[in-house]
Amino acid sequence: MGRITRRGLLAAPLAAGTAGAMNGLVTAGAAGAAEGAPGALATPGPGRPWNPPRPLEFRGTWLATVSNLDWPSQPGLPPERQQAELLAHLDRAAALRLNVVALQVRPTADALWASPYEPWSQYLSGVQGQDPGWDPLGTAVREAHRRGLELHAWFNPYRVANHTDPSRLVPTHPARLHPDWVVAYGGKLYYNPGIPEVRHFVQDAMLDAVARYDVDAVHWDDYFYPYPVAGQAFADDDAYARYGAGFPDRAAWRRDNIDRLVRETAARIKQTARRVKFGISPFAVWRNAATDPLGSPTTAGVQTYDDLHADTRKWVREHWIDYICPQVYWNIGFQAADYAKLVPWWDAVARGSGTQLIIGEALYKAGNPAQPPAWQDPAELSRHLTLARKYPSVRGHCFFSAKDVAEDRIGAMARVVADHYPGRVRP
Repeated sequence: MGRITRRGLLAAPLAAGTAGAMNGLVTAGAAGAAEGAPGALATPGPGRPWNPPRPLEFRGTWLATVSNLDWPSQPGLPPERQQAELLAHLDRAAALRLNVVALQVRPTADALWASPYEPWSQYLSGVQGQDPGWDPLGTAVREAHRRGLELHAWFNPYRVANHTDPSRLVPTHPARLHPDWVVAYGGKLYYNPGIPEVRHFVQDAMLDAVARYDVDAVHWDDYFYPYPVAGQAFADDDAYARYGAGFPDRAAWRRDNIDRLVRETAARIKQTARRVKFGISPFAVWRNAATDPLGSPTTAGVQTYDDLHADTRKWVREHWIDYICPQVYWNIGFQAADYAKLVPWWDAVARGSGTQLIIGEALYKAGNPAQPPAWQDPAELSRHLTLARKYPSVRGHCFFSAKDVAEDRIGAMARVVADHYPGRVRP
């Protein structure tokens, strides 16, 4: 199958060289969970021109497939129903004057395309490895572009399954063929990032989509080494003994494993399709200032550098990635991680790096009665965009997630559109 292409290009990456499971809490990640706009908005639609140039701005939404969070609404729907639901999400994004959809195409070491490396996702047919009878990724790319939307292919590099029973995977699954690659931890199965063969394999699996489809970006979420689980250890003793020589400790070795994944993937994306961007959406706290003077003025219980072994600040400063989209999923004034303090911290990190800064927004919290009072105010998210506009490195926002864009419980998304998105712009 040849690479699916379209006429014309959307915005090219800033760099010529080198997406969430989205967290609702400061203290832990949430495995993909956490995971009524104005009616008279013009939609470019099939065959209608996208008229700018206008100022560049990223206006995105995440479209999650893990556990059928956003789409398909349930596994096993007929192909025509799956397609109709997908197109409805794309239509809504265009109508709300968004310009990017980050579609989760590899949620659990599986695929939403006919991959030679990994099985069809169970979230389509209900049965892992079963052909759904159509090409979801190809359709998503084609139909997004017809609507003037960029399609960012969202991958989770290392998560294999949301359970710990390898026998539930199809017999041909790479995790069953290579059981030494897999670690059970926190009720899930993960590929071991410390094994070089694993790192190369997950790159091959993801880049197959880049080679064959006209995606606009490779997008990763916040899962690298898994979020800590109290009383459990990630069982990588053998890999550390084999590959960890020369590192001062296991944490430094683990960070190097993730650095290599990021750096190598960035280079291979440009070799495969030079215009394709590379973006990562991490948990928003790199390190607290009490841990490191370079850290943010936060007191979060999770720090990506220490707990996920993801040196997100380094990736920006070294310009290994085209954009960073930290999940700043807290309200203005939240004590442990204040939106109004994290945005300027990230602005300072990104300034002069060449890496675009996009802010991940917790639309899913708006109107949720379990959330703090600030999230019951329809204007909270709009105030986020107003505040972020003061910082020159911020190039846009991405909203989690598509089902919340559709439901818009208290009109927070409609308020954002009315206040900040008066017309269509390129990302």
